[in-house]
Amino acid sequence: MRKLLVAVLLVASFATFARAESKVSEPIIRQALASGRPTLVDFGAAFCIPCRRMKPILDSLKTEYAGRANVIFVDIKQERDIASRYRIMIMPTQVFYDAKGKEVKRHMGFMDKPEIIAEFKALGVK
Repeated sequence: MRKLLVAVLLVASFATFARAESKVSEPIIRQALASGRPTLVDFGAAFCIPCRRMKPILDSLKTEYAGRANVIFVDIKQERDIASRYRIMIMPTQVFYDAKGKEVKRHMGFMDKPEIIAEFKALGVK
């Protein structure tokens, strides 16, 4: 009986930790969408090869467009429930939002830097 109680407590504490951990990116995304700037949210995972190829591109764009656009990466392996909330079917998926926080484009798969820059230009980012 004691072992069962310990097991239940461990499972419950892990489930609570997993739920709390999955909400790490949600406030960051909400803040970005409320910032009045266009936003790119890239949903992927560290083990995903196309995602790893995009990491230096996203890091570069985050620096280049600082103060003009938001660039966010969300690891859906670490935050599993966020994928269903944002209807992510494959990795990577890039979701573009306009300055009002409205989704305007969704791209699935690898996206190179010129394509992302073109999307930012279409959103009015200079």
